[in-house]
Amino acid sequence: MVRTRIIGTGRYLPDKILTNEDLEQLVDTSDAWIRQRTGIAQRHVADEGVGSSDLGAVAAERAIESAGIDPTEVDLVICSTMTSDYLFPSSACLIQHKVGAKRAAAFDLNAACSGFVYSLSLADSLIRAGAHRTVLIVGTDLMTNRLSWEKRDTAVLFGDGAGAVVVRAEEGDRGVLATYLGADGGSYDLLYLPAGGSKQVIRYDNIDGLDLGIVMEGRDLFKKAIFAFGDAALKALAMTEMTVEDVDLMVPHQANIRIIYSVAERLGIPKERIFLNIDRFANTVAATIPIALDDAVEQGKIREGDVVLLVAFGAGLTWGSAMLRW
Repeated sequence: MVRTRIIGTGRYLPDKILTNEDLEQLVDTSDAWIRQRTGIAQRHVADEGVGSSDLGAVAAERAIESAGIDPTEVDLVICSTMTSDYLFPSSACLIQHKVGAKRAAAFDLNAACSGFVYSLSLADSLIRAGAHRTVLIVGTDLMTNRLSWEKRDTAVLFGDGAGAVVVRAEEGDRGVLATYLGADGGSYDLLYLPAGGSKQVIRYDNIDGLDLGIVMEGRDLFKKAIFAFGDAALKALAMTEMTVEDVDLMVPHQANIRIIYSVAERLGIPKERIFLNIDRFANTVAATIPIALDDAVEQGKIREGDVVLLVAFGAGLTWGSAMLRW
């Protein structure tokens, strides 16, 4: 049967690094406090004037090179981001141009931190339907330039970065085995950015009265995340009639080490079968999973034939999972 197989991966992180010690000079926090509650030690920060498409294009070029294909073989570009360069056009169109994917259709998808899993599920459906054959999926977000540094709960969490994969229709048993997606729009206000959209337009005459920072209800979000993370993982296992013993590596969204370990304990997945790089890159939103995949491949943590479980949770609220045979 035709499956959607990842044939190339790539990532890009800006050169500038902001450590927890650096943050101690900007906000009332400490390295020990951040590490204990999040697992983060540092994050990468993009320069002023850099957009999400700039990060995404580099990751995309590396994924295309890894796949060993010409950019013109890509027939669709999906960019998962909630920090697009502009309200319009899409960052996907900008990336399509920058990497030379001249034959590809292109659009953005916003499912926050679950965006890569949503995009992979969509690409899998389109490929199995015969609508597309080679899809470039880019997760890219640039969060640090919209953080309020006086808000300790959110200022320490995020970094900038991009990850990308090339997926292609191939015969055989390797590739996407199943995907599962979920959402709860009734809990949108647990994590959102009030200003900047159509509801609170930013203008010269009202900017002083707007809340430009991210709003997060941490405790309630933590509880929701643990349940949704675990439920998504169990759904993917059930859909493939597999158990946790069949999973060679779980690659979760890199949001919070305590959430990840709580879910792993609930599922019975040992820590040595969980891939983590949150300490180095922090939460890069839609980019965390493709960055982690490229990182894991580079480290030899994923090998041909391995069963890989992807799990994500994000604003919306959204969540999702995917089972892959590498």
